[in-house]
Amino acid sequence: MIIYSMIKLVAALGNMGMEYADTRHNIAWMLLEHLSFADNLHWLRKFNGHYAYKIFDGEKVYFLKPETFMNRSGQSVLPLMKFFKIELEEILVVHDDLELPFGTLGFKEGGGLGGHNGLRSVSEVLGTRDYKRLRLGISRPSHSDITSYVLGPFDRDERAVLPTFLEEAAILLEKSLEDEFDSIARTYRKKKILEF
Repeated sequence: MIIYSMIKLVAALGNMGMEYADTRHNIAWMLLEHLSFADNLHWLRKFNGHYAYKIFDGEKVYFLKPETFMNRSGQSVLPLMKFFKIELEEILVVHDDLELPFGTLGFKEGGGLGGHNGLRSVSEVLGTRDYKRLRLGISRPSHSDITSYVLGPFDRDERAVLPTFLEEAAILLEKSLEDEFDSIARTYRKKKILEF
């Protein structure tokens, strides 16, 4: 019998609107589309975003795409947590990360914000930075204009291999819902998926 972890909410941070759909800041939303059960998720609009759920061994796991824009993501995460009585230790926040090379991911619990406005918002509403995270590496740009970089599209070479990165990351995300998170975080604290 599979023992599922404590994760009951996967909050994928991103920005609403077609102009942001394929940008680096929305890689977490892209990841949800690569879950093996993505086509069976029935998305509803509530809690300042879209949410869906899947039942794992009798327990509901919710998936959330906040539509508050990145810097107000917490205003979507917290209402859903309160409504479904989800505790701090039961959430996993998925987000893009400049500090990891493109094609690399990492699971961890707590830590800094790395200048990420979505993480800042979630941390403010939760009153802590101590929550589980899945970091998706997008690399740091060679120039100093971070905003245009994260709100811009992946380059041609990245787009060619992005589906592979997301498919492998989706497998590990699902694994994190089936195994103990501490074990996942130790094994995949910094995992290179692509040789890029």
